[in-house]
Amino acid sequence: MYISIMNVITLGDDLLRQKAKKIDKIDDDIVDTARQMLEILKRDKGVGVAGPQIGLSKRIFVTHIEGDEERVFINPSILETSHSTSKYEEGCLSVPGIYANVIRSESIKIQAWNVKGRPFTLETGGLLARVIQHEYDHLEGVLFLDHVPEKKRVKLIEKYEKNSKK
Repeated sequence: MYISIMNVITLGDDLLRQKAKKIDKIDDDIVDTARQMLEILKRDKGVGVAGPQIGLSKRIFVTHIEGDEERVFINPSILETSHSTSKYEEGCLSVPGIYANVIRSESIKIQAWNVKGRPFTLETGGLLARVIQHEYDHLEGVLFLDHVPEKKRVKLIEKYEKNSKK
């Protein structure tokens, strides 16, 4: 499954709207994929990327925000979300140049497996919680634009389409 330096797919690709499939076995291919996904974050100056964004319908995403370690989440499940929410401007590697305020839970509890095949649970808040929720949405076929009121979403999509024709 080794994919030589992957490109991020963009809005309009059907894969972004499909629910990703569970990873049955964490093998060398998955480890290589995770490593490449982390390289994409460096190359494209992102903070997270999910399997569907690179054309891979697998339940995997990676994060790396400044001041935090690189993280790999395989077959994640969000176990809890806080009742308290906050609004923050988000963007997405799959919708380049478009940003919108999105309301998300301020803290979460997530369970996943790492590249060594070991389960872990993480409770976090702030930017990392937001990035995790954003990437998890990708595994469910949801984009950050889906959290924006319809009128605004339509305008943002029109702006994206106009920009992508240039």
